[in-house]
Amino acid sequence: MPDDILLSGNFFMRKFLNLYFRLIFNFAKINPSPKLMKTIKYLILLLAFFVSGSVKAQNNTVAINQVLQNYFKVEKALVNDDGKTANKSAKEMVGAIAKVNVAQLDARQKTAWTIYGGKLRYNSQHISESKSIDHQREHFASLSDEMFGLLKTFKTHPTVYQQYCPMKKQYWLNETNKIENPYYGKKMLDCGKVTETLTGTSSSILVR
Repeated sequence: MPDDILLSGNFFMRKFLNLYFRLIFNFAKINPSPKLMKTIKYLILLLAFFVSGSVKAQNNTVAINQVLQNYFKVEKALVNDDGKTANKSAKEMVGAIAKVNVAQLDARQKTAWTIYGGKLRYNSQHISESKSIDHQREHFASLSDEMFGLLKTFKTHPTVYQQYCPMKKQYWLNETNKIENPYYGKKMLDCGKVTETLTGTSSSILVR
């Protein structure tokens, strides 16, 4: 089920529980029996638990997709041979990585984040500081492999295409299947091919 539909469904479920609670509460004013008051207590706990879980799931989706969006910004900057914009976008990616709340991840996600989170931060940090676009591209290759590994587990993203440059023998990710090579930029813009399609649970990148 796509995350945007899921989040919408959570919204209507919260509305339903709120309405149901109001009806019972109004009825309790007329007939305040101990059994009914106990039902109201359980309903309050259920509503609190449901809303808390829904917010955590949405926050996780937003945080990881913010990292992905910044990755795409770095990629587009390298496609355009624009090292300064790559610096800026990679710095934003470092910030987005820092906002991922590990405590809110499930067991599989925590394992993946333990493997890839630190490496993503390391390579995005290098891209943000480097003045050499060749050096930026070296770290981007590692960044792309790590991002791919992370998305294979999280799946909170829309469809993402893994692409391959046979000249550089390196991969990258793209939000469309159109080839725009970030390793050679304008010199060899259309060099590459799609090697894998990652289908996520969202129809669009959910970010704030």
